[in-house]
Amino acid sequence: MLSFLFFYLAGVTVISSLLVISLRNIVYSVLALLVAFIHIAGLYLLLNAEFIAAIQIVVYAGAILIFYLFGVMFFSTNLKAKVIHHQYPIAIIIGLFILGEFIVAIYSSTFSMNRGEYTVQKIAEAGNTETIGMLLYGVYLLPVEIASLILLVAMIGAIFLAKRELKT
Repeated sequence: MLSFLFFYLAGVTVISSLLVISLRNIVYSVLALLVAFIHIAGLYLLLNAEFIAAIQIVVYAGAILIFYLFGVMFFSTNLKAKVIHHQYPIAIIIGLFILGEFIVAIYSSTFSMNRGEYTVQKIAEAGNTETIGMLLYGVYLLPVEIASLILLVAMIGAIFLAKRELKT
């Protein structure tokens, strides 16, 4: 049953991701992206990562997707995507090259059997969300704080740039 569910979620994710890049109507493309985000959250649930699945729905399917849709509606007067057909052969060649690199990387790599401190049993005992919280605000506190400062500086810079454009 779990393998069927995995193949369903993975298949719908792949198909909707292909629809995102191939649909001509940008609004339909955004809706296909919503389907992909929701099914990715389902894949996270299969991995027993409930917190990441909830974040996937709230952040990506909620906030980021709405920003995409507002950006499309605000900046685009014509909601039809322009397809440039002469780039298809080059894209197919590059895509096959990257696929070949993935296959070589997978078959030539050796995975070590060294397990880290956080095994499946330890995470199940402590809880998924609690383990993430302990790691983010314990071991990785400095990188989280640096990332938040970088995002704060970017937000202040965007506000100043937007105010400067409104004055002129």
